[in-house]
Amino acid sequence: MDDFNPRTYIAALLDSRRPGYALPSAFFRDERVYAADLEHIFARHWLFVASEAEIPEAGDYKAYQIGPYPIFILRQDDGSVAAFHNTCRHRGSRILQQESGVVGSKIVCPYHRWGYDQSGNVVDCGPGNDVELARGLRLKPVHLRNLSGLLFVCVAENPPADFEDLSARVTPYLAGHAVARTKVAKQVDLIERGNWKLTMENNRECFHCGGHPELLNSLFHFLGDIDPATLSEEERRVYLRYEESRRLAMESWNRAGVPWQRIEALHGRPTGFRTERLVLEGAGESMTVDTKVACTKLLGSLTERRLGSLHLHTQPNAWFHFLSDHILTFAVFPIDSSHTLVRTTWLVNADAEEGKDYDLEKLTQVWNATNHQDAQFVAETQLGTASPEYVPGPLSSTEFLVDMFHRWYDERMRAGLKI
Repeated sequence: MDDFNPRTYIAALLDSRRPGYALPSAFFRDERVYAADLEHIFARHWLFVASEAEIPEAGDYKAYQIGPYPIFILRQDDGSVAAFHNTCRHRGSRILQQESGVVGSKIVCPYHRWGYDQSGNVVDCGPGNDVELARGLRLKPVHLRNLSGLLFVCVAENPPADFEDLSARVTPYLAGHAVARTKVAKQVDLIERGNWKLTMENNRECFHCGGHPELLNSLFHFLGDIDPATLSEEERRVYLRYEESRRLAMESWNRAGVPWQRIEALHGRPTGFRTERLVLEGAGESMTVDTKVACTKLLGSLTERRLGSLHLHTQPNAWFHFLSDHILTFAVFPIDSSHTLVRTTWLVNADAEEGKDYDLEKLTQVWNATNHQDAQFVAETQLGTASPEYVPGPLSSTEFLVDMFHRWYDERMRAGLKI
């Protein structure tokens, strides 16, 4: 054990991965792999943490635990958003100890009463108030980027430089949905009993979507390029309906002037992402049971209801659905090697009124059901891959995004380990 070399061990596991196949068991349950994930993935990449709507007023904050790093984001008095390491410069206590809350002009550590202004500067040192002891000290900042109202952080000293490219390419897609002019209608935290990679894999394919009856009311599970010749008779009937729905949707998209072309950059770069506007089933308006809008006050200045769903995936921890009437954000945070927090947030127009403009049950019904179904799929896969008899099987052509996720993960782990 004294001769154990984690770099060599992880490299051997990566070498054992077969492209186009599921990952070996160790990637989901080995504590050494999980430690490497925290160090080389979550501590070195841009992570989605919240929308601006989650901290709407001056002094609002949200706290997070990113592996070993406690951090918080804060709406400052001037309206800007900042992020800091949540570690007191005195003796290291966490300063903001609730998941969310409000601070005044001074942020005070509960332990020895050291105080900080909203820029992180030490302004007093507790009862003795000997500020000379702390001259020049301030809370350590965390890198933060704002993507049209979506907040991303990176705890690395030198974060990936390619976020600006993502921002330039994706911002035009998000503009019409006016994320910064929304409010939180509902937020739900769900603990999945599985490794974070299983959570992400599950999201990156719809091969399993037959297990989501509520979602399939609105979702055509055609993703990527489709060859109609490969479809069954039933699938071909659905595909013909899809083509007609796409024709109608394209008319709405063109009237609204919203971008829809696919951008696929999920590997070959630190900040992997993918976006594409997808056609919805039925009325084609929203991801609801009846496929019609759940909120009659549309987002921003949108007037077209039939805008489908703009999907956005970002590596390693998030995905989003932008509809005409609401936005769904999903943030994934590892808890340990076999438990993952999935945070789902429903955003509506900031001026929308519950009971008048939207019904909360209708708004949340589909994804509440889908999330619980997904949690069960992930839990069963975590248990099944732990079997000594588990052998990674081949991915189907419909699971191409899972393969892309594996490629990105492999690339980033090798980059971090310098192998």
